[in-house]
Amino acid sequence: MRLNTKRTWSQQELAEKLHVHEPARKSLLSWEHRHILIQAVKTALAAAFCWWLALQFGLHDGYWGAISAIIVLQSNFGATITASRDRVIGTLIGALLGFAFSLFGTLPWNYILALMAAITVCGLLGLKTSSRLAGVTITIVMLVSKSGSRWTLALDRVGEVFLGIIVALLVSTLVFPDRARLKLRDGLAQEFLLLGAFFEAVLQGFRGKPSENLADARERVLGLLRENNQLLDAFRHEPAGGPGWREGLGMLAQFGRSNFDVLVALEIAVRDSHEDAYAQQLEPDLGKLAVDIQSGFHYVAACIHRWRFDIPPRDLNLEEDIAKLESRMAAIRHTGVQFSPQEILRAYAVQLHLKQLAIQLRASRVETSKAIGEAQ
Repeated sequence: MRLNTKRTWSQQELAEKLHVHEPARKSLLSWEHRHILIQAVKTALAAAFCWWLALQFGLHDGYWGAISAIIVLQSNFGATITASRDRVIGTLIGALLGFAFSLFGTLPWNYILALMAAITVCGLLGLKTSSRLAGVTITIVMLVSKSGSRWTLALDRVGEVFLGIIVALLVSTLVFPDRARLKLRDGLAQEFLLLGAFFEAVLQGFRGKPSENLADARERVLGLLRENNQLLDAFRHEPAGGPGWREGLGMLAQFGRSNFDVLVALEIAVRDSHEDAYAQQLEPDLGKLAVDIQSGFHYVAACIHRWRFDIPPRDLNLEEDIAKLESRMAAIRHTGVQFSPQEILRAYAVQLHLKQLAIQLRASRVETSKAIGEAQ
């Protein structure tokens, strides 16, 4: 069948809707290069400063502090806090168990038992990332040949790690600070644009010939969903940027995942369509709803980019589109005996999924507006 749709948005039009013009888009690559350079400078600065402080405090193994700074310093403040937490917990567990098991038994049995205990404890506490760090600390405490007690070695190790973490947090906060919430906001705006492209690719299969880029569109959305989930986790560990940021970004991420699930279900529903005549009777209402849903994805992306959700889109009323399509379906219901059950079921499945997408798109704007405290 052929949906009665308007032309789709070009990439240039999408850029203009998000106020990102071609020169700015071309400069995105150079921005990525600058970001890599900034991260390199921050990491080198943190490691060097940590090594200098270790020398000032008389820490002979201060290089462990520099190593800790390099490991925990991430691309944004939230991820740095997460990595710092894991390293602190792993180091403390490793230092305690390494010292405790060095008091009895002989190598290698006490070392083996200490590693088993550390991994078990971290696993039971849900700290799988910290388990590796605990094992490293146990290895240093129990196997490194050094004068002095094992307790002194354990304390030195903890102090060096804390020094590296403090320096990494200071550098992440004061030197070219980068916040996960801002990256997540931009990532969610891009996510809704890609969801719109995926929606368009799915509908091409209902119109006739399946889209050649359907699988690629699906994988691009799925990859961005994973990246945004990582950013959301990092953002939860950094101070909120203002009223409603935490709730608003979390809500938008949830709507994005829900929309993706609906689109995958819609893809399955239209997979075996072949110029369905029953669905053709739903025109122009079916096509109008499809066009407005695609525009809705773009509009929500623009709202996220501007971080303003209280202005309803002009000439876009998804509730009215749904009502018209439902009325049209009721009007042609008596003609169902002329068509195959598969065509009828497909039409109802498509109508159901489009309705769900329309409801979620409106809710993503309205509910986020409430969450961030905009006046209604």
